[in-house]
Amino acid sequence: MQDVGHCYIVEWQSVLKPIQPRLYSISSSPLVSPDRVEVTVSAVRFDGPAGLRRAGVCSTYLADRRTEGDTVPVFIQPNKSFRPPADDVAAIMIGPGTGVAPFRGFVQERAETGASGRNWLFFGAQHFNSGFLYQSEWQDALKRGELDRLDLAFSRDQAERRYVQHLLAAQA
Repeated sequence: MQDVGHCYIVEWQSVLKPIQPRLYSISSSPLVSPDRVEVTVSAVRFDGPAGLRRAGVCSTYLADRRTEGDTVPVFIQPNKSFRPPADDVAAIMIGPGTGVAPFRGFVQERAETGASGRNWLFFGAQHFNSGFLYQSEWQDALKRGELDRLDLAFSRDQAERRYVQHLLAAQA
């Protein structure tokens, strides 16, 4: 390869694959937030080979390089088969970590529509203090009767690890 200035970059770019889209579940109901779409993102950070600190491309972009009020280009990929159940049907929602995102929107939606079906959420994270996403919202939803039951597992807060699947097995 000869040194011809910017050609190094063009040649290097020609062998790279485009970054794949990052898909996040919407964590808000359009009935509650009609002018915005909320997502739940946890910044991915870990130690890679040889002790190199690694970070997620999109999650750390959103966490570290954007501030509240900034806009970010997005596209919506609909999933017509994943939606809140009919208003009179009970919902059992299993959302460990950021997997709880769509269920936040489901509970909001069902509260706004006055759904009569019960709402039961299983949630888990490593630690209560740092991982209990939307803690105050869930507690408020319980008080208002919008959430009928909340089962929690925090896997690293005690000697024996306890996960959401342990909660599910106990309720089988």
